[in-house]
Amino acid sequence: MKAVLQRVTRASVSVAGEVVGSIERGLLVLLGVEQGDTEVDARALAEKCVVLRIFDDADGKMNLSLADVRGAMLVVSQFTLLGDCRKGRRPSFLQAAPPELAEQLYKGFAETVAVQGVPVSLGRFRANMQVELINDGPVTLLLDSRK
Repeated sequence: MKAVLQRVTRASVSVAGEVVGSIERGLLVLLGVEQGDTEVDARALAEKCVVLRIFDDADGKMNLSLADVRGAMLVVSQFTLLGDCRKGRRPSFLQAAPPELAEQLYKGFAETVAVQGVPVSLGRFRANMQVELINDGPVTLLLDSRK
């Protein structure tokens, strides 16, 4: 499972012009589910996202977690994170999990975050979405449950 974390002052996701999810201060997480990923991967990655110390403390050092700053999380499914561009000119998505499994693990990821007391908004699975964000810092990190 791969995730792109972006620390944001606000973010939203729209489908067909309708906002389906939005947050203020927190994390925008673009989440890609790979073949072979399990609930263990989803849970571990979600827990890591909540406790990762990437928010500034009073001294301006990245020392606080999403939980510490009482931030929110917007989770957007993004199978294109699994695109393999090593050959040819078109990405291959053979490593992406089948949609049924991907949706289950995407929802499991969000549920794990919510259980930790973090407000969660979601994009719409398998929809053409438009994502808007104000990246804070900017801070953008890549996480992989297999590394």
